[in-house]
Amino acid sequence: MDTKRRKFLKMAGASVLAGIGAPAIVKLSTKDAVAAGGGHGAAKASHGGGHGAEESSGVRLGMVIDMRKFYDNQGMLDKAIESCYRVHNTPKIDNPKSEIKWIWKTGYGNAFPEKSHNHRSHTVHESSFPVLCNHCDNPSCVKACPTKATFVVEKNGIVAMDFHRCIGCRFCMAACPYGARSFNWEDPRPHIDKPYNADFPTRMRGVVEKCNFCGERLALGQEPACVEACKGTGAIVFGDLNDPKSEVRKVLDSEFTIQRKPSAGTKPSVFYIV
Repeated sequence: MDTKRRKFLKMAGASVLAGIGAPAIVKLSTKDAVAAGGGHGAAKASHGGGHGAEESSGVRLGMVIDMRKFYDNQGMLDKAIESCYRVHNTPKIDNPKSEIKWIWKTGYGNAFPEKSHNHRSHTVHESSFPVLCNHCDNPSCVKACPTKATFVVEKNGIVAMDFHRCIGCRFCMAACPYGARSFNWEDPRPHIDKPYNADFPTRMRGVVEKCNFCGERLALGQEPACVEACKGTGAIVFGDLNDPKSEVRKVLDSEFTIQRKPSAGTKPSVFYIV
């Protein structure tokens, strides 16, 4: 195991074990801090996203993507994607079969196949929508994984990956209704733009990867890379869905939002203002 991977695993392991998923981004009261590790699955938040009717005392991280900010600024979306890929050493492979995607662009019809597509506005029809792992409350990928390589971080609800546990069975990919996971069919390292980010490990052939809500950055008190890239615009709002005073909850409580494939029953934690 190389030095940078050992360094990352030491940091990430400490973050998960100590339960410091997002110390600076998510504000915890004393009561919330004590309860952050429990109750997330049993008592859900009351915001409009299918997370349930009761408030939870735990932290539940989520995201609102305001497409109104991106319609006239698709370059900002490119910047957000590039920032994510740079931070996570995500390879850029042209072959669609081998492409690795953490956050990527797609059309409205692909993002929201269950929504009406009749007489869509020209703006919506012509714009690209960012899609990523939805970090679901009820993740089908976690249930399908035989080695627990993908798991829910109890302290904040992030659906995380342990690359060393992944055996490449791809059951999680088959279970995910959003196509949010990618398989390394080939060695990704030759396809990574330099300079490498030494604080995040490169992967290897034969493992699955996906968006991790920048858990490693949250552990250091930083924002997710895509959020930071759009800072000051309100295009991507991130925070604790269970905290009524958080910015993300204030947006959800005041704006009409939609989610991807709600009928799948996974309860996504990524919301869109269209």
